[in-house]
Amino acid sequence: MTLSPVDVATTREVRVRAPGKVNLSLHVGPVDADGYHPLTTVFQAVSVFEEVTARTSDERLVTVSGPQHELVPTDSSNLAMRAAELLADAAGIDEGVHLHIDKGVPVAGGMAGGSADAAAALLACDALWQTGLSRADLLELAARLGSDVPFVLQGHTAVGQGRGDLLTPVLGRGEFHWAFAVQDRGLSAGVVYGALDALRGGTSDVALPPHVDDDVPLLQALRAGDARALGAALHNDLQPAALELDPRLAEPLAVAQDAGALGVVVSGSGPTVAALARSRQHALVLAAAFTASGAADRVLTASGPVPGARVVAAD
Repeated sequence: MTLSPVDVATTREVRVRAPGKVNLSLHVGPVDADGYHPLTTVFQAVSVFEEVTARTSDERLVTVSGPQHELVPTDSSNLAMRAAELLADAAGIDEGVHLHIDKGVPVAGGMAGGSADAAAALLACDALWQTGLSRADLLELAARLGSDVPFVLQGHTAVGQGRGDLLTPVLGRGEFHWAFAVQDRGLSAGVVYGALDALRGGTSDVALPPHVDDDVPLLQALRAGDARALGAALHNDLQPAALELDPRLAEPLAVAQDAGALGVVVSGSGPTVAALARSRQHALVLAAAFTASGAADRVLTASGPVPGARVVAAD
């Protein structure tokens, strides 16, 4: 994440690309006294990207383009703007910035699109303003913005614990190929967690916070580069809750299984459905099956793991 020196006098624009993610596994513990659920999850960053361009400006504003751009707020609640303002406060910056978000990750789709915007904005504004903050500083700010933001900043594959922000890199080999069934209708993560609590009867059957030992077969599959074993190990505690809220998600899950997916799972809090393919070509077959069935409003194909947020242009 270390950036090359940039001449602040001539830098007027910085563009950063940040990936979306899929949760290969997601184990959710009982809600704690603060209203949060302890997690153990295995993230993989995939080649579906948000691009955020930070430009010098007399004011602070956000504009958005790309699929579902009309669903993204452009006021102070926007995560990219919150990231810029948090960074400015931490670094003592009193400058404007125009953030332009070009969307590629589904909105409210369980693939961390908003978190990708936040991670990209942190990195872009850090380069634009030459704050001099360390990687550790940026990761700490990322954790304050949301539990997925540190992972998007880091990328690749990692175990997330706590609220998902305590990261341990996962060593693996090979490349994995995915097809995603995207729905234009979103699901709020908070509502999905609430539905999970309701399904558990208000108290969880999980007596202790989930532990990484739950994912030993999955981690072994990643180390071996074994896509078939990885598919068999995919898991998401939130999937029953997402299906309870949106029963139509059963259709893309079934379509992917019928088309020979090695594994299929709701991504995060949904409603995006992620299907693991045998190869890049098979991912296209799965995507075609989603389209032909009418089980998705849009389809995406991607591979992973990929790096986290990175500067791709500075002028």
